[in-house]
Amino acid sequence: MTYLSTQLIHHPYSPPAGFAAPQPGVFKASTVIFANVAAMRNTEWKDKSGYTYGLHGTPTSFILEERLCTLEGGLQCLLVPSGLAAIANVALALLKTGDEVLIPDNAYGPNKTLADGELKNWGITHRFYDPMDPSDLVAKISSRTRLVWLEAAGSVTLEFPDLLELTHICRSRGVISALDNTWGAGLAFQPFDLEPGGSTGLGVDISVHALTKYPSGGGDVLMGSIITRDPGLHMRLKLCHMRLGLGVAANDVEAVLRSLPSMALRYQAHDRSARALAQWCTQRGEFAQVLHPALPEAPGHAHWQALCAAEIGGAAGLLSVIFHERYSQSQVDAFCDALKYFKLGYSWGGPMSLVVPYGLASIRQTWPTHLARGTLVRFSVGLESVADLQSDLEQALASMV
Repeated sequence: MTYLSTQLIHHPYSPPAGFAAPQPGVFKASTVIFANVAAMRNTEWKDKSGYTYGLHGTPTSFILEERLCTLEGGLQCLLVPSGLAAIANVALALLKTGDEVLIPDNAYGPNKTLADGELKNWGITHRFYDPMDPSDLVAKISSRTRLVWLEAAGSVTLEFPDLLELTHICRSRGVISALDNTWGAGLAFQPFDLEPGGSTGLGVDISVHALTKYPSGGGDVLMGSIITRDPGLHMRLKLCHMRLGLGVAANDVEAVLRSLPSMALRYQAHDRSARALAQWCTQRGEFAQVLHPALPEAPGHAHWQALCAAEIGGAAGLLSVIFHERYSQSQVDAFCDALKYFKLGYSWGGPMSLVVPYGLASIRQTWPTHLARGTLVRFSVGLESVADLQSDLEQALASMV
């Protein structure tokens, strides 16, 4: 090699093997180099026995996938650019024109809008069911139902359904069940082992997880995962994943890998603070209802207690309140604006506490009978001092006129 440009690209040096450190190495690649033509032709990407192209995985992404399987009790994992991308990947892999998907009425909003947008345009129908009434799911499963979504706790209103009963219904009718497990995060309960005592394999078929939240923990990474135990089901999802060209950046994978070791500790801290604030809120006259699964009066509390109370986390860091009807929307908005430590922003699971006011009537088919009438506000409790957060709520409430 004569020219410097060639020497720099084809430099012969390789570092010695055997380097070890607390964090795994970050391998960035679109192109993967093969030793010879035979290797290029024979290397298999589907079973993760080799590397063929960046979209199909690198050592860095493989490590995160395996650790996430351990976290949620699965056997196979796919990484996607967001939690919503995980939901979309599942829908596109499993549904076709003429099929139907059932979605809980308290599900994550973008899951519902995906069904009402792209899926509807492609001839895939959807219906919403009451997750707190298993008989409603029984009544709505039809010969065209191919997928049932589950969510625990429910988005915004935090009802906790009887997950085991809902999965039994799906299994008995041969319908695939998929759980949005972002709230539980693999720590509140094991989605693939919902029977008391675990290790029975009786649970959901698919778990999707917005790694954006607790696994990342910093409010600075967008990523999602799809975890399964069934190899055939995983391959259906994986081939769709490949055809859609879904990939994640190595530096984002590195960020999640760095945060995973502290995830259980952070989850417990969020949980403790949210429970303390929920209990405090029950003593405030401004609120008609406080929604948190660990409260005895919360919708689905018994289901939460049976499934989650003995685990290391149990109730995450989300808390919702419904203001009495005597408070107008503008007064509730002013309350949110008056908060100092709770910042206005979507998402959760990061160090900073967040708040969002919701128009519940616009995101539900009907107003649930178990919810008080009024304006709902959801808090994502961060890692600040509970005393400071309580004082912040108190001063904001005092500012309401």
